[in-house]
This record gives sequence, structure tokens and C-alpha cells, in this order.
Amino acid sequence: MPQDRCVIRRETPADHTATELLTREAFWNVYRPGCLEHYVLHTFRDAPDFVPELDLVLEVSGRLIGHVMYVHAAIQTDAGGILPVMTFGPLSIHPDVQRRGYGRRLLDASLERARELGAGAICIEGNLAFYGGSGFLPASHTGVRYGGAPAGEPPPYFLVRELRPGYLDGITGVYHTPEGYFVDEVEAEAFDLRFPPKKRERMPGQLF
Repeated sequence: MPQDRCVIRRETPADHTATELLTREAFWNVYRPGCLEHYVLHTFRDAPDFVPELDLVLEVSGRLIGHVMYVHAAIQTDAGGILPVMTFGPLSIHPDVQRRGYGRRLLDASLERARELGAGAICIEGNLAFYGGSGFLPASHTGVRYGGAPAGEPPPYFLVRELRPGYLDGITGVYHTPEGYFVDEVEAEAFDLRFPPKKRERMPGQLF
């Protein structure tokens, strides 16, 4: 992965269609037949919790091959307070260039920018095998619980990383996924008609 040919920059309106298409390609038939992630991206851009400074694309030799977006989120503490955190996703790398280190490069650069913007911690749903390499730990190592999960049964995909050491010290509370991630599937299917037809398939390992 040539270092000098990679550019990470903020997304512009001129990129919107390309990043939505990229996201669609990256997630198609991965977690469900078809995908919703490109519609999630499309709808989040106008949401108040969207973080435009962390709406980033990765270009290699002028080709847009990666994208990530961040969202403001919060932990409802057991003490009755609200502790600001961030989350991110979708994180998309074009299937043609996956498993070449581009996802890690984009992720780590975005986390550093989130730290510079003042984020204290990041909470995500993701695969520890990948995100653990960027410092994420199961949230069960902290006092943060996942909203909707049965008591005493932390989901293994709920991960946390502190960007400010000690930010979560002594904190107990519940993290809820921002509402913008829950989109109307009928509306998502209508949105998908804007893109070239693709076959929806049931694949091993899908979650939905």
C-alpha cells in the first residue's frame, strides 16, 4: 500500500453518489440479502448527530475506495447523567481492494481526528478480530452496558475504545445505538432503485 498515493479527506457533496455506491458494493449481501448501509449513510448526512468533520473518504491514486462516517452518541449513566461519546459506521472499503490494509488506515486516521475533536470514547458494534487491532475492547471490560441486551449477557460485538485515558473510569451506564441507524426497510428499498440492479442473495453467515 504505497503511503504517498493515499489521501484521506472530508467528503464533499460531489462525492455523495460515489460514496453511497461504494458503501452499497462493500455491504451487499454481507449481513442480509442486499443491504441498508448506503441508505443509512444517505439519511444521516442531514441528522443533527452527524459529525461532518469525520465524514471521510480514502482515495488511492485518485480513485475513491473507502469511506467512514461518525455520529455523536451518549451513555446514560446510572448516576442520572449523560456522558457524550461517538460511534462510527458504516466503514466501507471497495471489495476490489479489501484485506490490503486500507480499512485499518482509514479507521486509525479517523480515530485520531476524533480524538483531536475532543471525543472521549468510541462505542461501536463490530468484529473484535478486526477492531481489536485498533485498540477496541469488549465493553464488558468497562461499566458500559448495551441498550436492549439482557442483564449479565453483554453482546460480544459491543466494543469500546477510550480516546482520552480514564474517560470511562468509574462510569456505569447504558449505551443506546443512535436512532438514525434504524431505517425503514421499505424506504431503503425504494432508495436502492437509484442504483444499478443487483441480485439479493441469502448467504452463509448473514445476520438478518
